[in-house]
Amino acid sequence: MKDEAFQAQIAAARAYENLFVAGLFQEWAPRVIDFAQIQPGHRVLDVGCGTGILARETVQRIGPTGFVAGLDLNPGMLAVAEQLAPTLEWRQGKAESIPFPDQSFDRVVSQFSLMFFSDRHQAIREMLRVLKPHGRLAVAVWDSLANNPAYACEVGLLERVAGKSAADALRAPFVLGDRNPVVSLFEQAGTDSVTIMTQPGSARFPSIRTMVEADLRGWLPVMDVVLAEAQIQQILSEAEADLNPFIKVDRSIQFETSAHIVTGVKPH
Repeated sequence: MKDEAFQAQIAAARAYENLFVAGLFQEWAPRVIDFAQIQPGHRVLDVGCGTGILARETVQRIGPTGFVAGLDLNPGMLAVAEQLAPTLEWRQGKAESIPFPDQSFDRVVSQFSLMFFSDRHQAIREMLRVLKPHGRLAVAVWDSLANNPAYACEVGLLERVAGKSAADALRAPFVLGDRNPVVSLFEQAGTDSVTIMTQPGSARFPSIRTMVEADLRGWLPVMDVVLAEAQIQQILSEAEADLNPFIKVDRSIQFETSAHIVTGVKPH
């Protein structure tokens, strides 16, 4: 990879970590860990780890005898993850061909990544392959866009100002919102005792500008959509009106979110 491209990936990953994790993702990591029933001494793999929030939270549960590894395809995400937690093991690789031997882990977790794997069925089969018999997995995916209304508003804004490709990049995280096909996906991949729990959440950003910039400068580049600065400024100027229902008295923006956490067990 050319150094310039790698540096751009790192910059996007830093924006993702700095703008998104506290506002949106951090609250979900302890829930995924709870649903995975992670205990001290467990060996845990975080698939699609991004900048590593779930892996970093997992370390707090496993104690000194446990082990955590994070796997992601994006080198920039892994570079930032390693900067934030240099003692963890970070691996570059695809979820569809996890670079660990069979039965390497007691638990496999994944937070808001399954939607982006090129072959979701194969990715789940790989998660099961690296689990020990009776090992447990827990995977979080966003509920439908209709149940995440602040983002539905922002998608409409992007479509109006920047076009379909930008709007589709923001729609992408919500494509697994329908519960029944998600359960079937895990069952067909060979997972036992599949359950799905829909959980409410609450996102908070210091301002509308912070939230929307997180998407424009942090998320869209990860999805290979880079907007012109003039488009970014137009979207930011119009966002205040579009997202006005979610503004609080202190001018911060807070809104309800919804996600599914799927759990299952590897057959013995």
